[in-house]
Amino acid sequence: MFAVREQRTNEYKQLIYNIMKPQDIVVLLKIIASRDTKMSCRALAKSLGMSASSVSDSLERCKKAQLMDRNKKHVNTMALKEFLVHGLQYVFPAETGRIVRGVPTYISAAPIKELITNNGDSYVWHYAKGTARGQQIKPLYSSVPEAALQDDELYQLLVITDTIRIGRSREKEIAVEELTKHINQYVENQQ
Repeated sequence: MFAVREQRTNEYKQLIYNIMKPQDIVVLLKIIASRDTKMSCRALAKSLGMSASSVSDSLERCKKAQLMDRNKKHVNTMALKEFLVHGLQYVFPAETGRIVRGVPTYISAAPIKELITNNGDSYVWHYAKGTARGQQIKPLYSSVPEAALQDDELYQLLVITDTIRIGRSREKEIAVEELTKHINQYVENQQ
C-alpha cells in the first residue's frame, strides 16, 4: 500500500515538473536578452527577482520541452519562436484588469509603440513605483516589471511577448517581426 502511494506521489511530482510555467518564458527571454550562455542560475535569478532553485527548475522544464539544449546553455530559438507565436496566447493568455499605476507594456512601450498608431489607450504591468497609468495586464511573472526596468533588451522582449499574447492580427505580425530581429541577434552572437 505504501509503495503504491509513493509511486503515485512520484508520478504526480513528475507530472508537475514537466508542465511549463510562465516564468520559464521569462527565463528564456532573459537568456536571449543577455546573449550570455555562461550566465549562472544565481545571476539569472538575481536579475529576474527569482530564487536560484526556481531558475534551475525552469531551465530543467525548458530542456524537457526542448526549448533549450540538453546542457541548458543555449536556447532552441526555432522552437521558442514557434511556441511564442503559435502557443503562448493559449497556454499563458494575457489577463487584463483595472486602471493602475505601473510600467508600460503592449502597444504602450518600445519597440511596438513606435510601430503602431495608438488611439490613446495605455497598458501597464502593475508596479507601485511605475510612472504610467493604464489598463493592467498581468505579467508572466510577478517580478517582470522590476526586471524589465533593469534591462532594456529584456523589457523589449517582454513587450513583444505581451503583444503576441493580447494583440490583434496586425500588432502580432509586427511583434513577430521584432521577435525575429531579437532572436537573430542572439543566434549571431552564439556563432
